[in-house]
Order: sequence, then structure tokens, then C-alpha cells
Amino acid sequence: MTAFALVSSTGGSASMPFLLVGLWVLLLAVFLGIELIQKVPPTLHTPLMSGSNAISGITIVGSLLSLSSDYPLTGMILGAIAIVLAMINVFGGFIVTHRMLAMFRERPEVKK
Repeated sequence: MTAFALVSSTGGSASMPFLLVGLWVLLLAVFLGIELIQKVPPTLHTPLMSGSNAISGITIVGSLLSLSSDYPLTGMILGAIAIVLAMINVFGGFIVTHRMLAMFRERPEVKK
């Protein structure tokens, strides 16, 4: 039985299925994220951070859609929080990538 059917059969409010499905997705995403990150060797964490910028971009687009749609107030607040956190992740990813690429640049020789 799905969470939506469970709540609607017990006479829950209209925002309750949205909240239950959202919490279920959050729980699964946290579990999956922890499992995946634990299996990545430390030498690959920096390139993985660069790749997560694309995923955060998708999160930003989804959060903007959440804010512009007719969702309950809880959905709009969570969408705004998701935008802020994804922007922090994108900005941090670009900083880490820039520093990583700077390590491979040739440095000008110092004349004595």
C-alpha cells in the first residue's frame, strides 16, 4: 500500500501525502548517498565533487519548479531551502574544481 493511499484512506489532509512522499524520498536519498560515498576511495572525492555540480543543477531546477507551483507552504519552504543548499554545493564544487585544476598548471619560473 502506498503512502498516498494510506493517508487518503485514513482521512488525512491534502498536504499530508505530499509530506509523506517527500520525507520518504529524503530518507531514501540520504541512505543511498551515504552508501555510495562510503564506497568511493579518497582519491576520487575531488573529481566526484566536480560531477556533483550537475546533480545540484538539477536540484536547483526542481526546487524552482516547486516554488513556482501550487504546492502547500511546506513544499515551498523546503524548495527554498533546497535552492540555498544546492547553490552552496555548486559554489563549493566550483571552488574545489578550480583549486584542483590550479595544481596541474605550470608555474612560471622565478629568475634569480
